Amino acid sequence: MSRDPIPAFELHVVPAGEQAYQLALWQRAIPTNGRPGAPAHHLVTLGGLPLQVGLDQILATLRREGYRASVLSSGQRQPLPLSEEAGVRLGLLFLALKPLTKVSRMERIAVGLRSMPDEEAYYWFSKCVAARGRGHAQRALRILLAGE
Repeated sequence: MSRDPIPAFELHVVPAGEQAYQLALWQRAIPTNGRPGAPAHHLVTLGGLPLQVGLDQILATLRREGYRASVLSSGQRQPLPLSEEAGVRLGLLFLALKPLTKVSRMERIAVGLRSMPDEEAYYWFSKCVAARGRGHAQRALRILLAGE
């Protein structure tokens, strides 16, 4: 499991039918100066075809966090705490894949994110979730990674 005393992110399995599910990523504010952080806030939910395309990368991230693949089931009720690095990478994956319908483009983006250095992933994550310009940043990231 995540080794951080207060996990930076949480992954929630959201039932979406009898055997289906979606994944919702939540980010938590880290406490500073002895004050508690703000409550977790929802970043993005991924389901359907984009989830299927990104599933290998999601499972690899969860294994690095110490989870078994079986935690992703419609019966999972407890959120899965994630480290900052895992949350940033999953957040980028979810944000980049969510609006897409073309599988080949999703696959290129997933490959590009997997090979992205940590510093670059943190940079793009900060741009893609910022209050101003996040839509433009997400589009720019998709264009960069899809090679278009």
